[in-house]
Amino acid sequence: MEKKSQNIISTKVENATLDFDTVLAVALNSGQPFAAWKMPNENTQSIVVSLQKEALRVTSDLENLPNGFLARPFQDQDNKAFLIPADIYYTSDLPEIQFSTDYDFETKVKVEKALTDFKQNKPLNKWKDNMLKEHFPPTSKEHFTSIVDNSIEAMKNDAFLKVVLSRTKEAPLKDDFSPIHFFHRLCKAYPNAFISVCFIPKIGLWMGASPETLISVDENGIFRTVALAGTQASNGMLPKDASWKSKEIEEQALVSRYIINCFKKIRLREFDEKGPRTVAAAHLLHLRTDFKVDTKATNFPQLGTVMLDLLHPTSAVCGMPKEVATQFILDNEHYNRSLYSGYIGPIGLRNRNHLFVNLRCLQIFNDHALLYAGAGITEDSDAEKEWNETEIKMDTMLKHLHS
Repeated sequence: MEKKSQNIISTKVENATLDFDTVLAVALNSGQPFAAWKMPNENTQSIVVSLQKEALRVTSDLENLPNGFLARPFQDQDNKAFLIPADIYYTSDLPEIQFSTDYDFETKVKVEKALTDFKQNKPLNKWKDNMLKEHFPPTSKEHFTSIVDNSIEAMKNDAFLKVVLSRTKEAPLKDDFSPIHFFHRLCKAYPNAFISVCFIPKIGLWMGASPETLISVDENGIFRTVALAGTQASNGMLPKDASWKSKEIEEQALVSRYIINCFKKIRLREFDEKGPRTVAAAHLLHLRTDFKVDTKATNFPQLGTVMLDLLHPTSAVCGMPKEVATQFILDNEHYNRSLYSGYIGPIGLRNRNHLFVNLRCLQIFNDHALLYAGAGITEDSDAEKEWNETEIKMDTMLKHLHS
């Protein structure tokens, strides 16, 4: 995978024992754009911090963007994403911080001082000063069930095949709530998920445990994407023992067919398909189909960028046909999804691109969190059951928020 080179230098921090939590705490308190994460099934925790006051607005051209962390909202008027460049890069298995050589020695000294000062003083809750103050009111049950019923009626009149409707819910935060401690709780609870914390000025502080890869391209040029749809509570059941109703099977099949149709659009025939199979994600079970392409064998190095543009937003977060379902969402949900059901993830670092659908997430405010969840609606849906499904999905975050 070809990638724009980014020059970096390493530095030891004087008079301080460097660790991931210290770097994350300083980033939180600084008000600078940053993102920290843990990849699925890996133990390494990583963080990038921008030394600019705002995240960059970019087109998601993965082959030419600088290394960093990409975050794109569900809908954006300019069709652009936010990029947090890896001006500072650190992982839990590195002895040193890496700085981009775009910044001078004076900047490096300032960062070292901030880390040392924090180790000595440990200021508490200064990060709260940087949080957004207002948001749309949380979704009422009456409104959500009403638009579910309206969508079912629209599908019966052949307006579209499926729509994914979402809602929000407020949850209070304890006075001593720590994003760092919450991040570690999520890492421990969901080792198979993408755990992230991301701060973008004017967009806010977001945290989550996403089960769904949107696209990835590894250091060997292997492209991957998944079709993940259909949900039920596991209730202690193993994936191999799960049974699925026709509604969930058809919902997942729609997502798989959409991915295959994207391949057809770009005349890509050499791909591997595995599934559908039942997989566990936290306390939930989903149906999943995996797709894989060797971009070197197919001579398609730009596949990641091309598929990203075709897939987002996926039918798993908006519906089918995509354009009609998306318009129904914008006309009826009556709130801004922002980063929920958009995509997030690291690009370029370790010569990999890995972007996830931003699901099972919440937004942090001064004294409360705003949780997000959605449900796939088909003609066979029941509004009360769909409300309950969103409650179950929100519990992924909620039960660790207050522990």
